[in-house]
Amino acid sequence: MARDSSATKARLLDAAFSEFATYGIAGARVDRIAEAAQANKRLIYVYYGNKEQLFDAVLQRALETGSESVPFNADDLPGYAGAVFDHLTERPALMRLVLWKQLERPGTTDTEAASYQGKIAAVRQAQESARIDAGMDATDVLTLVIAISQAWFGAVGTDWAPGQLARHRAAVVESVHRITTPSST
Repeated sequence: MARDSSATKARLLDAAFSEFATYGIAGARVDRIAEAAQANKRLIYVYYGNKEQLFDAVLQRALETGSESVPFNADDLPGYAGAVFDHLTERPALMRLVLWKQLERPGTTDTEAASYQGKIAAVRQAQESARIDAGMDATDVLTLVIAISQAWFGAVGTDWAPGQLARHRAAVVESVHRITTPSST
């Protein structure tokens, strides 16, 4: 029976995502990843190199999935913030993965930097055409939008009482609306 390397790679990435989100890079174990993926441990090294390179592949995949699931729209930053909040609500392990990345690898990857710079340029263009408030630097606006979108996950976790999810999401959207809406005065 022929092996399906793409299916094995996908299982390894799924298992590694779970392992890294739970234990971080330092605490993750390739033995557990291979066992969860029902794959030979050697294949991790064949397909991804080492544990750190596997983490990079997991992070890259998560960033690509996020970009596809939550398209950036500088003309609707409140909507974007709400969509990021929804994306994280549906994938609570993603925020843990991001936090581990920040703790263990505080720099930005080339992919992250390119994405961030593209978004800053789009925010700046929206400011220049007065579609969003130009009272703050575009970098500050984007940083605040992202921080507000993620705030509930880092501050209090996701063990919310009924009704809190909708209230938190509304607060995220309204906060971003307030900092990006051009003033009428």
